[in-house]
Amino acid sequence: MARKSLIARERKRERMVAQYAEKRAQLKAEGNWDELDKLPRNSNPIRLHNRCGLTGRPKGYMRKFGLCRVKFREMALDGKIPGVRKASW
Repeated sequence: MARKSLIARERKRERMVAQYAEKRAQLKAEGNWDELDKLPRNSNPIRLHNRCGLTGRPKGYMRKFGLCRVKFREMALDGKIPGVRKASW
């Protein structure tokens, strides 16, 4: 499991991106780059990083499920993810 501080930092970034989304879009449309530079760095959506919803693991993330590969495999084998089965041929 990832450190709680890293998970909290990422959630803080998500809130800040949502808070400044309209203002960023407006400034970009106007081409007002000086004002855009004055916004907080963490309000830029590029700084977001996908993390596992259960463990906070940043690597091996599967967008479709919002989980890392480790938790995805555990849950799929337990039958907790509808429509997912282990392949056999």
